[in-house]
Amino acid sequence: MNAIISAADLAAELAGPNPPVLLDVRWQLSAGKAAGEPPFDGRTDYRAGHLPGAVYVDLDRELAAPPGAGGRHPLPDADTFGAAMRRAGVSSGRPAVVYDGGQGWAAARAWWLLRWAGHPDVRVLDGGLTAWDGPLETAVPEPAEGDFSPAPGALPLLDADAAGALARSGLLFDARAGERYRGEVEPIDPVGGHIPGAVSAPTTENVGPDGRFLPADALRARFESLGADGGRDVGVYCGSGVSAAHEVLALTVAGIPAALYAGSWSEWSSDPARPIATGPDPQ
Repeated sequence: MNAIISAADLAAELAGPNPPVLLDVRWQLSAGKAAGEPPFDGRTDYRAGHLPGAVYVDLDRELAAPPGAGGRHPLPDADTFGAAMRRAGVSSGRPAVVYDGGQGWAAARAWWLLRWAGHPDVRVLDGGLTAWDGPLETAVPEPAEGDFSPAPGALPLLDADAAGALARSGLLFDARAGERYRGEVEPIDPVGGHIPGAVSAPTTENVGPDGRFLPADALRARFESLGADGGRDVGVYCGSGVSAAHEVLALTVAGIPAALYAGSWSEWSSDPARPIATGPDPQ
């Protein structure tokens, strides 16, 4: 099953007999913004124009639990997530397509959660809203209630201990920017660096200048060059489990299964007892 869909293919499916449910997950990271700068409100952009029939989903409130010991974007409570998806019209027997403003991180978070929770047919619009050249609408739809009931566990998930162990026994990718991995800067979390043994693999290198994923063979070659040769289990983390979902999606496109460490660096670095490595090498 494909994990991504082009704008042209989506337009054709929307005009077909079984159109997918559309979820608009536009989001930007608010943590680390300049003092006085208002947080990003995806609903404002959504109301200004969205794909026909798309329902807005709030990443911070519906695709994550409140920040805490589990990091800045812990996984949401299954009941809360299920209710949000049913409100948006999501049903297990109907395909779903998620999109964001173009970066792909938020859409990938929604994709990962739905797949992890057992939905059998979820795809991300490759390139997001910026790739869409069809009509937009401003009316807020009121879809019929969906029947989706989460059954968590369909995709592999790591906790902090498992992520630390995988960095030694298998392959753990750090999807953040290289300077954050090396500990040269840390604009969000209290301490910089990376999980000892993790390999730097910035998620920004999974896409081309247009924001669309590189071809599957190019992605496969990239990850193989970083050690994903099929002989080791693979996991991914980032700052708070959002951009890491995008890397898991890229690995899926490449045909490489990978687990997500949802707590990511925001959880790992919050415990002073956990080891931290700095510099360009995994250590």
